[in-house]
Amino acid sequence: MSPVYRQPYPVPGVIWASLPTPALLTGPDGLIREVTPPAEPSLNIPSRAMMGQPVFDRLSIDAPMEEALARARQNQSPIFINDVDVTTGERAPVQCNLQIAPMHDNADYVMLLIQPRDVADRLGRSMQVKSAAKSAIGMAEMLAHEIKNPLAGISGAAQLLSMSLNAEDREMTDLIVEETRRIVKLLEQVEQFGNVRPPERRAVNIHDALDRARKSAMVGFAAHMQIVEDYDPSLPPTFADPDQLMQVFLNLIKNAAEACRATGSTIKLRTFYDLSLRLRRKQGAPAILPLNIEIIDDGPGIPPEIAAEIFEPFVSGRENGTGLGLALVSKIISDHEGWIQVDSVPGRTVFRVSLPVAPKSMETL
Repeated sequence: MSPVYRQPYPVPGVIWASLPTPALLTGPDGLIREVTPPAEPSLNIPSRAMMGQPVFDRLSIDAPMEEALARARQNQSPIFINDVDVTTGERAPVQCNLQIAPMHDNADYVMLLIQPRDVADRLGRSMQVKSAAKSAIGMAEMLAHEIKNPLAGISGAAQLLSMSLNAEDREMTDLIVEETRRIVKLLEQVEQFGNVRPPERRAVNIHDALDRARKSAMVGFAAHMQIVEDYDPSLPPTFADPDQLMQVFLNLIKNAAEACRATGSTIKLRTFYDLSLRLRRKQGAPAILPLNIEIIDDGPGIPPEIAAEIFEPFVSGRENGTGLGLALVSKIISDHEGWIQVDSVPGRTVFRVSLPVAPKSMETL
């Protein structure tokens, strides 16, 4: 005889829906009462097929889970189990880290968080990379300021020397001047990354910012390319700094143009409205980001070995690339409480920027 399914545990839906980790909530009868959205693709089972089912009928976990659940309920403290195989029977076992967390307002209800090891490892590496990158940026800013002065002296001395040299020797001094200017330009990019001012946000028409970036690109680095527009004209304004938003779009279009240098290549600019993306703010309230902008190119794609860190400082897939352009884009979007992601395969790379809608009380510029 199958267990009787009771009403779900009253977890506020917005809180449960905002959890970024696969998680199940089990009741005192061992039935699944709630399922977070990431659990469905991670476990490869529709949420409706899990609700009301005995948790260990749906999950096979290579660990003494009944004992762990009982200890968590009894001691009212979380239990962590690392490096265990988890499977639903629909696919091969996946090594995961588990957390069993009792609900403090009702000891009979327990939340089971399931984090695949590859995700956990990526998060750990990401935190290490971010910490190292932050330190590297601070050091680079200091060095940039100190190095620019002697470089100016070297360049000036080379120009003075060239006045008394023959044509063949002047080629060497010209090379010195050219290379010092290139280094100064790189140092200025480092300083720019570290000194981005806080955004002065107001209601901004996304298509106006896109159009400014497109026109600038078409008379410069993207003159050899075709830029196609696929806009949703009904999009409401976003809440942004117009100059910084234009800089984001310009950097992304430049990145696309440099990725596919062949004459006749196409960059597509697409905008659309989508309510599915919700992020948690630090305070816990969900942020809805329905305004989406995609910059799509038909280039060779991002090298797989750097795809996960493409928005980190000093990570670049191009020879002589600084790795600061996309890092600056990510920083600006983060300052605007938005989100940026990339999906890349050979022949198609899509950078998607998701932004909030401007408050209704503000007027569109």
